[in-house]
Amino acid sequence: MQDDVLATVQASAPRRYTGVGMLVVVGALVIYVALASPPQLGWQVFLLAVGGTAFWLARRMWVATQDVLELTQSQLRSQSGDVICEVADIESIDRGVFAFKPSNGFLVLTRTRGRNRWEPGVWWRVGRRIGIGGMTAASEAKFMSEVLATLLVQKGNVR
Repeated sequence: MQDDVLATVQASAPRRYTGVGMLVVVGALVIYVALASPPQLGWQVFLLAVGGTAFWLARRMWVATQDVLELTQSQLRSQSGDVICEVADIESIDRGVFAFKPSNGFLVLTRTRGRNRWEPGVWWRVGRRIGIGGMTAASEAKFMSEVLATLLVQKGNVR
């Protein structure tokens, strides 16, 4: 019962292709500008670095958006095996309009600090705050946040 998946969140295919595609186009255009009409050497190096960073970020986003987030009775985890947080460690959930949260997602506040991590387009963690969402479908993220809120009320974790 503890390992039964209650809700999942994953990147939608159109958003995934669009987001990664835009980063590839930006990287290609910046590198093209740096090589086709080279500015001063310092600016050319800067443009090449920005283009390379865009390609690196596109690769990171492509890999990250292949993963699926799962909510069980005890954990919020990725399908690849990374535990994002324990449900017992969650202090609150913020789904408000003005919350500092990813697009189409929600924010989780935990009792303990965790290792900072960023999976572009899917989730991030900074200290006690975890953002779920980005390239995910809003309906999936909303459902997961509602199930998580229900779990917190049932377990008495709400402050």
